[in-house]
Amino acid sequence: MSMADTLAASRRQTPTQPGSRWLWLTLPALLFFCAFWLLPFARLLQIGMQNDRSTQHSGYWTVNTQPHYLLSLLNTVLLSLAVTLVTLLIAAIVGCFLARQRFTGRGTLLALLTFPLAFPGVVVGFLVVMLAGRQGLLAQISMSLLHERWTLAYSLAGLFIGYLYFSLPRAIVTLVAASEKLDRSLEEAARSLGASQWRITWDVIVPGLQPALLSTGALCFATSMGAFGTAFTLGTDLAVLPLTIYGEFTNYANFATAAALSVLMGGFAWLALMLARRLAQAKEAQS
Repeated sequence: MSMADTLAASRRQTPTQPGSRWLWLTLPALLFFCAFWLLPFARLLQIGMQNDRSTQHSGYWTVNTQPHYLLSLLNTVLLSLAVTLVTLLIAAIVGCFLARQRFTGRGTLLALLTFPLAFPGVVVGFLVVMLAGRQGLLAQISMSLLHERWTLAYSLAGLFIGYLYFSLPRAIVTLVAASEKLDRSLEEAARSLGASQWRITWDVIVPGLQPALLSTGALCFATSMGAFGTAFTLGTDLAVLPLTIYGEFTNYANFATAAALSVLMGGFAWLALMLARRLAQAKEAQS
């Protein structure tokens, strides 16, 4: 028997085990996950159980009993929800329009709408200051017309504008692609049956875009919950969780409360992602 026949016979006698092969292939990813997420997050949970420097209670107890921490959480959640809803509304309209219309300059317009993807949060905050700061365009126009300087940049309204500017390009990219995949024959069938444009939009287009809307909305909410660069550029006195965590960590060296707030913020973002996934799975099961 030749060497080739011997090797072939040994392969037939020792079948491969797909499970072990996949285990070895996923081992680097598992090690990376444990080293850069699981272990640091476990440490974060443990630090949050330590005593706060001011209340002498655990960080989690302090966060849930101090009104200013709860106010910061409420502001962050409401701001993120508002940004998510407005982003989805604008991006869905723009996405459907760009997916259905073909005109000169369409590619240029889409490129301009998605160009802010290259901007970090600090640059977005700087643009908001140039628009609605003390020396911004809005302040100059209001001063010329009403002899009163209007400023929005250093408030939650300015932060809303910054988060919206940061989220819109990402949502538009996703919803343009999702709108191009919609089955136009369903709309034609509904129109032939006498449905109005509003009924077609609500009963045909929105359900077709629902998976993309859910995933985009969840990512937008999670991003807005933890966005730091824009908030830090617009002012460190804003009562939102990223700045509150930064203040507790750097100004007061209050690691327990900072860790507890970080876990709380991450929990809300994780719940949003899980809820979007469950709703998408329920939608697929129904269809």
